[in-house]
Amino acid sequence: MRFAAIADIHGNHLALEAVLADIHAQGIGEIVNLGDFFSGPLEAGRTADLLMPLSLTSVRGNHDRYLIEQDPAAMHISDAAAYSQLSPSHLSWIRSLPFDTVYRGEVYLCHATPKDDNLYWLESVSPEGVVFLKSIEAIEALAEGTDLPLILCGHSHIPRAVRLSDGRLIVNPGSVGCPAYDDELPYYHRVEAGHPLASYAILEKAAGGWTWQFRTVAYDQMAMSALAAERGRADWAGALAAGWVR
Repeated sequence: MRFAAIADIHGNHLALEAVLADIHAQGIGEIVNLGDFFSGPLEAGRTADLLMPLSLTSVRGNHDRYLIEQDPAAMHISDAAAYSQLSPSHLSWIRSLPFDTVYRGEVYLCHATPKDDNLYWLESVSPEGVVFLKSIEAIEALAEGTDLPLILCGHSHIPRAVRLSDGRLIVNPGSVGCPAYDDELPYYHRVEAGHPLASYAILEKAAGGWTWQFRTVAYDQMAMSALAAERGRADWAGALAAGWVR
């Protein structure tokens, strides 16, 4: 079995197009999608029109949930920007997606963790705002009851793989469309790829178990940076251009 995993597109249709082309070039025909498809000041509607016909095995992210649960007037600026571009059919598609699912009987998919779509599974944040790898004990505690050999999550935008003590593998493919951001919770912190490329992962089952390969793909990030700047989001413009929050 060999397939690709994507996550955290955040309305960046040019990054998604580039990643899909690279996946095709690798000879891979199956893709799973780990949520946060649209939120941001970019092209939510175009991203939805690109994603929906693919019929990918997909789970809903926290920002996807906000789009169907929150009053538009109360949404964060990035969610509100995406919501304004989405049609009723786009929103119905989001509603149809599960919180989590199992792919091909042996791969668990969720956006963040099995019980919380807004919690980093593999990372912690210190009160000083430092993002660091959780202890293996903390990671395994969140994996309790998820008894499948391969576990996929997104949410932190950080490509990372952790092998649990019992052999299970957790992989975060990184972010297709948002290489850097800052957040206030649980403490103010920044997540920065340090580059503007789109990220995804290839998973392959071999005789010795599951292996992974992280891939980065170039695209016209300056076009998306200019779009973010045009829409009054200097923070996104900088993150898309360079992969840093400035």
